[in-house]
Amino acid sequence: MPHVAELIAVGTELLLGSIANTDGQFLSQELSALGIAVYHHTVVGDNPGRLREAVELARSRADLIITTGGLGPTCDDLTKTVLAECFGKTLVYNEEAAQRMEAYLRRAGRAITPNNYQQAYLPEGCVPFQNDWGTAPGCGFEADEARVVMLPGPPSECQPMFRERAVPFLRDWTNGAIVSRTLHIFGMGESAVEDLLRDRMNSMVNPTLAPYAKEGEVELRLTARAENEAGARALVAPAEEELRGLLGELIYGVDGDNLEGVCLRLLKEQGLTLAAAESCTGGLMAKRITDLSGASAVFRGGVVSYWSEVKHSVLGVPQALLDTYGAVSEPVARAMAQGVRALTGADLGVSVTGVAGPDPDERGNPVGLVYVGLAWDGGDFVREVHATGPRGRIRQSAASHGFDLVRRRLTGLALEV
Repeated sequence: MPHVAELIAVGTELLLGSIANTDGQFLSQELSALGIAVYHHTVVGDNPGRLREAVELARSRADLIITTGGLGPTCDDLTKTVLAECFGKTLVYNEEAAQRMEAYLRRAGRAITPNNYQQAYLPEGCVPFQNDWGTAPGCGFEADEARVVMLPGPPSECQPMFRERAVPFLRDWTNGAIVSRTLHIFGMGESAVEDLLRDRMNSMVNPTLAPYAKEGEVELRLTARAENEAGARALVAPAEEELRGLLGELIYGVDGDNLEGVCLRLLKEQGLTLAAAESCTGGLMAKRITDLSGASAVFRGGVVSYWSEVKHSVLGVPQALLDTYGAVSEPVARAMAQGVRALTGADLGVSVTGVAGPDPDERGNPVGLVYVGLAWDGGDFVREVHATGPRGRIRQSAASHGFDLVRRRLTGLALEV
């Protein structure tokens, strides 16, 4: 039987909606990769009575309890106190934790006030988790055939603390090695992927197969358990090969890959450069690729040509095309891609023009209609896209279609999907 985890997020600000519980999403994904099932998420405010109730309920239905938040220096940071009470443990001053906290605050140029030292009290017999990303240490301990993990709330601390501190604490408990492999798919929606793979997903036991929808794309995660890592990888490999046979060129990357990163790598490998002309995406393609280290070697620049006058005066789009077809059209997308390529001297020019919403444009083009163009030496191509969802999702989808065109051109695949 797999271990069952319950996540308890502590913080009144979560209940008020002031911040989102991104820790819960992150931990669920990571625990799934470890083969640990998450059956319940609980969010509770900074109230000791309600937190105690949540912990007791979690004890009745899970053998791993992970808390996030409530480990700081203020009077409402009660997680350690309540958890220690629930499991019959006393809090013990940890000198090493105190020293590390002092050193961190000095490096940050912050005052060391007396209340900071409450962060150095940890449950007796626990495994301290050193916090190299903040002041509050986390910890883990065993009690009543279960395990308890306490992590700080800020994602910038919670995520590395889990990966670097909690995972080693849990690894011996997961009974062998677990390996996950994530395949990234662009060009087929989640429902179509699920329909294609439903029978396989229902029948697969080891490895398991699970789909995840992301902004305009789909992830497939294969997870296998074996006595050792080599054995787990040997179980994943044939399943991945089968999926590649079914999905082919729709799979653009694995694990930490994204579309812009794949394009960056291919451009570097082929010694080519890229430039972008964007309208409805407002520079999103440029942002996504320049978020990556090394983009300056291949990305020459971009033009955000939101107004038709800019499309004409900067990118050289003929006024006749704009008057006849409108800014959201195949001919204008083609001319934008050609224009930014000529303007920057890039080997490839990509363009995006469309209606991101919430209303149709002045010519009545519907929300979600997007044209994505690509131009290269001796040729060009335009893809018509019909995106759905709110404005932000349409913009992300449009930018991803632009990167998909670049990827397909650089790998010799058909540009239409």
